[in-house]
Amino acid sequence: MLETAAAASSPRAAAAAVAAGAAAVVSSPRRGGGAAHHHRRWGPSSIRAYHLLLAFWLVGFALVVVWQTTSAGRVRLYTRPPMPKRAAASLSLGQWVASPPVYDLREFGAVGDGRTVNTAAFESAIAAIAERGGGRLTVPAGRWLTAPFNLTSHMILFLAAGAEILGIQDERYWPLMSPLPSYGYGREHKGPRYGSLIHGQDLKDVTITGHNGTINGQGQSWWVKFRRKLLNHTRGPLVQLMRSSDIIISNITLRDSPFWTLHTYDCKNVTISETTILAPIAGAPNTDGIDPDSCENVVIKNCYISVGDDGIAIKSGWDQYGIAYGRPSANIVIQNVVIRSMVSAGVSIGSEMSGGVSDVLVENVHVWDSRRGVRIKTAPGRGAYVTNIVYRNITLENVRVGIVIKTDYNEHPDEGFDPKAVPTIGNISYTSIHGHRVRVPVRIQGSAEIPVKNVTFHDMSIGIVDKKHHVFQCSFVQGQVIGYVFPVPCKNLDLYDERRELVKQSTLQNISDIDYSF
Repeated sequence: MLETAAAASSPRAAAAAVAAGAAAVVSSPRRGGGAAHHHRRWGPSSIRAYHLLLAFWLVGFALVVVWQTTSAGRVRLYTRPPMPKRAAASLSLGQWVASPPVYDLREFGAVGDGRTVNTAAFESAIAAIAERGGGRLTVPAGRWLTAPFNLTSHMILFLAAGAEILGIQDERYWPLMSPLPSYGYGREHKGPRYGSLIHGQDLKDVTITGHNGTINGQGQSWWVKFRRKLLNHTRGPLVQLMRSSDIIISNITLRDSPFWTLHTYDCKNVTISETTILAPIAGAPNTDGIDPDSCENVVIKNCYISVGDDGIAIKSGWDQYGIAYGRPSANIVIQNVVIRSMVSAGVSIGSEMSGGVSDVLVENVHVWDSRRGVRIKTAPGRGAYVTNIVYRNITLENVRVGIVIKTDYNEHPDEGFDPKAVPTIGNISYTSIHGHRVRVPVRIQGSAEIPVKNVTFHDMSIGIVDKKHHVFQCSFVQGQVIGYVFPVPCKNLDLYDERRELVKQSTLQNISDIDYSF
């Protein structure tokens, strides 16, 4: 009875009991051993033992069957451990917990014919997502014309393959907004500015992604009106997210913005990847690709950018307004990006940098067919700092000026700036800089007011177009050259060998050898 109870309470014990019983039936030992016992006739005592063993085996098997039988009567010969249950969708109190709802833009009456205005459909869909506490809006293949609209928190805007969101070209449909507080000025005009086609502010957890669908600002009419001075307000960006966090932009194409293309303002935790940004390389004024502005913790990687201004421009406010706002751009990584900028630079810092810029890594970047490669630009009145900037593994191909630091970029919002608010520029390194067909590899223009300090060049070889001796230009620069650098560096810099042992110390940091004629 004790053995039976054990079998009933434990499947392993029951199986062991069955096995033991079977073994006893097959090989129960008898006195005398040997083959002769196979020819003996069993006596009554042997028969009784056999019946007891058989009964024990049958009881054990019955107990296993009973234990394995489900409440529905189904018999299983083995069991698996129970799988953990997935948390069911719970949207109590308007919070998106799991399994976000998925909406198709067409459910809200949208028509993707390139002519129907779908602003109401976008707004209704996003309102439904906001009411549920989060969700995904799928924009299917088609051409979806719309006026500007606002995103919401915990939202995914998903552009399917062949989907194209088109910005309406009539500026009367574009709302006006207050100037950015760190600019105090629309940027092109005093007073209000136009909002962006896709806008969001004070949001959390926003994703714009897809199967390489497109957001098209149709900026051609804006560019013409800007050149003809027919606009009374600053043009709007294509996508602008303000004072928001946890942002992902990936696997989409952004093109033909009226103004800056992707502007993140005072945001944290931003990732932009696998994104293509396009605008004509001429005749599309101020169509910067990506502008992180007073942002922290930003990653820009695996992107292709060809636009009519800076490919990437890190900013943090303009003169006295940026100083007062006091939000720096910091902890920014730019990796594996290909950029073309015939008008401006591949990667810029500034010129609006009055909140400060620090801790930036620009790595594995290829700049081709561009006016400038990588540039820092500032001026008296900006204040703040640019520090701890690392450029590594930069390739320059057919670039007019490769590396630029400019300290007299004198463009100001108004006369209220303080010319004595001068920025500090320092702790900047350039490592593994290579290229060909470059006219001026380096032009670093410090000044008596704004000297450039602690600049390092290491492992540099650039094939130059012009053989003039002063293609490596410096003014008010202090720093060092480590190991082999071609072309011959300017005399402002100390020379070290590859073991970082001093070879020659410069006494000419303040000399100027800047030539803007080429």
